Amino acid sequence: MTLQGKVALVAGATRGAGRGIAVELGAAGATVYVTGRTTRSQQSDYARPETIEETAELVCSHGGKGIAVQVDHMVTDDVRSLVERIRAEQGRLDILVNDIWGGEKLFEWNKPVWDHNLENGLRLLRLGIDTHLITAHHALPLMIERPGGLLVEVTDGTAEYNADHYRLSPFYDLAKVAVNRMAWAHAKDLAAHGATSVSLAPGWLRSEMMLEAFGVTEDNWRDATANVPHFVISETPRFVGRAVASLAADPDRARWNGQSLSSGGLAQIYGFTDLDGSRPDAWRYVPEVQDAGKPADAAGYR
Repeated sequence: MTLQGKVALVAGATRGAGRGIAVELGAAGATVYVTGRTTRSQQSDYARPETIEETAELVCSHGGKGIAVQVDHMVTDDVRSLVERIRAEQGRLDILVNDIWGGEKLFEWNKPVWDHNLENGLRLLRLGIDTHLITAHHALPLMIERPGGLLVEVTDGTAEYNADHYRLSPFYDLAKVAVNRMAWAHAKDLAAHGATSVSLAPGWLRSEMMLEAFGVTEDNWRDATANVPHFVISETPRFVGRAVASLAADPDRARWNGQSLSSGGLAQIYGFTDLDGSRPDAWRYVPEVQDAGKPADAAGYR
């Protein structure tokens, strides 16, 4: 599998799934623009240590070319400038991954709309929906200049799962369902240009924030299963990265146009594994986890 000569934009690549996707696209040989709000000189409201420069360096160390650009994807001028830079420097865009999020500190589980903080809920929707639309608006015109482009809308939960499972917050639920529908809608417009649009759900992601929440590291993450046995179905951010890289390298990827996919489901088809050689398929087991009393929402928390 090679993506030599391909140019990708991973929007929201500071940490978590976005970082894993950027690294795996780089490992396949792509030039990857990695964006986010946190740099070594300026933090976002997350107040997290991960930076876009670190992500770009990881892309380079795995064989690709990583280019870090600080962008707030709610600011349309920032995104316009980003795409103008990609056009000037590369003259093309082959892969757009919308992994922009930013809502972990904003949702409140098990609260109806009248009890949920309204300002936080509305900001969550802007971060989880508006940013994706703003980025698509500016970036897709460059992508469709060449046939074969790929748009990946990253969300939490497949369309099938989200259709009949409440995500325990009206704002979170709407944000994650909307991204699935967004990918389906873009597919209708992109098909005429020979491009493909999909939504993609990672499984129970061992992101930096999730590992901290469980009090473990990637080296000893299995220790967390003593208290939460279902954590055994979790996956590294690189696993969903390999899903995106496999899609991007598939000459027949148009067969997926408009579909809602998962990292575990694609692993069964493309044959890739996680870093430890396993092939987790979290969404196959999430209903069982929920039935056992664990919130299904944790499965895609990134």
